[in-house]
Amino acid sequence: MLRQQLNDALKEAMKAKEDRAVSTLRLILAALKDRDIANRTEGADDEGIGDDQILQLLGSMIKQRRDSIEAYQNGGRQELAEGEAEEIEIIQHFLPEQMDDDAVATAVADVITEAGASSIKDMGTVMGLLREKYAGQMDFGVASALVKERLG
Repeated sequence: MLRQQLNDALKEAMKAKEDRAVSTLRLILAALKDRDIANRTEGADDEGIGDDQILQLLGSMIKQRRDSIEAYQNGGRQELAEGEAEEIEIIQHFLPEQMDDDAVATAVADVITEAGASSIKDMGTVMGLLREKYAGQMDFGVASALVKERLG
């Protein structure tokens, strides 16, 4: 479903001659195709990756752009930082509503309890469950810090 939304959005952006949206959507679809190919070589089905993995891909693309914005601003390249910010807005259109800090803290506490995690050794399990349940909905950097704080 998300894959179709991306393709439809690309067609609309092309019709509307929105250059930034077209280039961003093409980048997303190219990354998606790369993941599909990698998934196929691992012996998975030919349908490609699922929506949850697409959401993870979009989340990582946003994180990359945020890192780029910081680097561009530190280098005095504001016009490039603004371009990255525009790409983030386009990508976020396809993500579910983001959880606020309180919701992330509650989700972390719930998953720690659900997993029966008691030490930092259980962090991988907790983070895996969080990614499975809340793909595209939370900042996993924030969640990771909360998990370390609670288990450490």
